[in-house]
Amino acid sequence: MDLLDAIGNTSLVRLRKVVPEGCGAVFAKLEWENPTGSMKDRMARAVIDRAAADGRLRPGDTVVEYTGGSTGASLALVGAARGYPIRIVTSDAFSLEKRDQMRALGADLVLVPSDGGLSTRKLFEDMIETARRISAEPRTYWIDQLRNEDSIAGYHPLGQEIWKQTEGRVEAFVHSVGTSASLRGAGTILKEHKPGIRVVAVEPAESPVLSGGQAGPHKIEGVGIGWIPPLWRPSLADQVVSIPTAAAKEMARRLAREEGLFAGTSSGANVLAAIQIATRLGKDSTVVTLMIDSGLKYLGTDVYRSA
Repeated sequence: MDLLDAIGNTSLVRLRKVVPEGCGAVFAKLEWENPTGSMKDRMARAVIDRAAADGRLRPGDTVVEYTGGSTGASLALVGAARGYPIRIVTSDAFSLEKRDQMRALGADLVLVPSDGGLSTRKLFEDMIETARRISAEPRTYWIDQLRNEDSIAGYHPLGQEIWKQTEGRVEAFVHSVGTSASLRGAGTILKEHKPGIRVVAVEPAESPVLSGGQAGPHKIEGVGIGWIPPLWRPSLADQVVSIPTAAAKEMARRLAREEGLFAGTSSGANVLAAIQIATRLGKDSTVVTLMIDSGLKYLGTDVYRSA
């Protein structure tokens, strides 16, 4: 068995204690079971293997990408397994644990300073421009995840897994939007199986651009880039739910203490939005969301240090 064969087929568990009375069944896919502790392993394998298959990525080339951290660790994992050097553009806005994990897996990091540790549109633009400059160097392949449609296919198996694990009973799929590749990949497959399923996008309330609002700084790592992601398809999403950062952090802490589910801030946002949808659909409904990554990536942040 190849290391990368361990990606996917993650567990689906029902939330019991954080779900209010009268709410439908809320299930969470434990994406931290992937090798780096994040769902991003799915897209990293897809973008590297597809680029290698058609010659865009050649043996010995360096892979470069901008990322808040989880994608970087996943690319470093696949790079180590496939033999590609990895160079990551990231920032102090994202947790030290994520940066340490990327380095541990062999990635070379380029740090772009943030404005007080906040995720802002300017920060993402600065990171992208830095990666763009590096990509001009010889023998370099730029992933450019915001525009890379290969990443969508990496999440098709996620949709198939949800369909199989719920035995087709899923009525809504709820998930945060960063690049939107995971929402599109899983959501498209689920809609093929069941056209009436609700696909619900989640974004930070401080930066509700998908809802037509203004971009703003927030602290939900990995989502809410501050503009409409190029891969976003509004026709796929039946609804957009905005969740405040503070509420997402508190739900992440509750999930750990009450459910034994140790996840990051975006997972807290996912669960809050899923509860809203399951409450609206009623007690007989089935709603699925994702535990996007492990809480181990956030131990040094205020998500858990203030707990």
